Amino acid sequence: MRRILIVEDEEIIRSALRKLLQHADYDVSDAGSVDDAEQKYDLQQFDLIISDLRLPGPPGTELINRAPRTPVLIMTSYASLRSAVDSMKMGAVEYIAKPFDHDEMLAAVETILRQSAASTDRGGSEESGTAEADQQSSDPSHIMFGQCSAMQQVFTLIRKVAPTETTVLVQGESGTGKELAARALHKLSPRASRPLICVNCAAIPESLIESELFGHEKGAFTGAVSARTGLIEAADGGSLFLDEIGELPAEAQARLLRVLQEGEIRKVGSTQSRKVSVRMIAATHRNLKAMTRTGEFREDLYYRLNVMQIRIPPLREREGDILGLAKRFLARQGERMGKPGLKLSPEAMRAMEKHRWPGNVRELENAIERATILCDGELISSSLLDLDSNGGEVSIPESLVEGDPAPAVARESDTSSDLSLEDYFQHFVLENQDRMSETELAQKLGISRKSLWERRQRLGIPRKKSAGN
Repeated sequence: MRRILIVEDEEIIRSALRKLLQHADYDVSDAGSVDDAEQKYDLQQFDLIISDLRLPGPPGTELINRAPRTPVLIMTSYASLRSAVDSMKMGAVEYIAKPFDHDEMLAAVETILRQSAASTDRGGSEESGTAEADQQSSDPSHIMFGQCSAMQQVFTLIRKVAPTETTVLVQGESGTGKELAARALHKLSPRASRPLICVNCAAIPESLIESELFGHEKGAFTGAVSARTGLIEAADGGSLFLDEIGELPAEAQARLLRVLQEGEIRKVGSTQSRKVSVRMIAATHRNLKAMTRTGEFREDLYYRLNVMQIRIPPLREREGDILGLAKRFLARQGERMGKPGLKLSPEAMRAMEKHRWPGNVRELENAIERATILCDGELISSSLLDLDSNGGEVSIPESLVEGDPAPAVARESDTSSDLSLEDYFQHFVLENQDRMSETELAQKLGISRKSLWERRQRLGIPRKKSAGN
């Protein structure tokens, strides 16, 4: 059994991660800091160390030095993405942004352990063989679920284009799994042993996007107290996934075009260019072709990106997959919440098949999670899913919102007993965004920063300029 050490100072996160890995049949130990870990354990005896970046005392990256023969995976908040990239340059094998998806964490752990084992077996001298072995066990169907013909066509396209250096544009509605497609493309590519850097272009303030992507020199602008490496340079040798690329500002579009045309970057404030080798994967839910006609998106960049296009179908076009996905989510949530063996009632299954799923796979996963929390027996009823005909809004029971900062807002409404999740979200964000950062808002709502941004877009809630990150 593979041994994993978790170093995390927040007990809730540490406990949840420990249970997740134990359910996956790993031998898991934990500690609250670097010094605590070194006092309790022989760090070299672990097959993998998963550590938060910011800890009491030395940072998590110190474990790279104290356990040089053990791979270290760094966890960090999205706001600290550049720090995570710096961690990889210091020797971390991978980073994951919090709050992380459970499947993403398990996939990263499996990949790291497999690559580490292959490297040991081959004496660390046959990197191409390691990448080949990783490709064979990283079929798209192992990363994404899909049994319908539309998803099988997606898998076929991924298998064909992944081994090439071709730029790929992944299109699909929010919540369909575009990032999973990007991960599958990377895992099946010759670059699988190198980093995959994922960037949500819409989640980074416009004033910082060029610095984040291309890096900057010391003194390039107010606050640039030291030179920083950009995310494109951090992906050198690997793959770069640019999600919501339709939100990229015009100046950044011009810079990105040069990366695609010339394979080089120039930091903000620098006069020197640097060559990079990056496999570009972009994604959007917007019509980029239409945006080129209105001048919102560069036509030359569009054609550079749209070499190979992969469309992820919405869940409403994947009728054969709805119940399969639901059962997978139910099994996972049941394990997480100590309710194994939960099943869907016939009425619940019929309700799911009739629902339009405007939020796609993400909405389905959220519905299953809510139903698992509310279920007192062994059978998930249609009423627990609470799917209605106007797009999947659900009522929030009074008992579930008592004690939360936002319910006071909800209860002021005359329709509080019929409050939908979208209404609840809108009330909560508008009421609290002046005093909370985007990260705090997302944590309180139990969603990722990316989901927070997507819901803002869908509901037309502008982001406060004064809000923190």
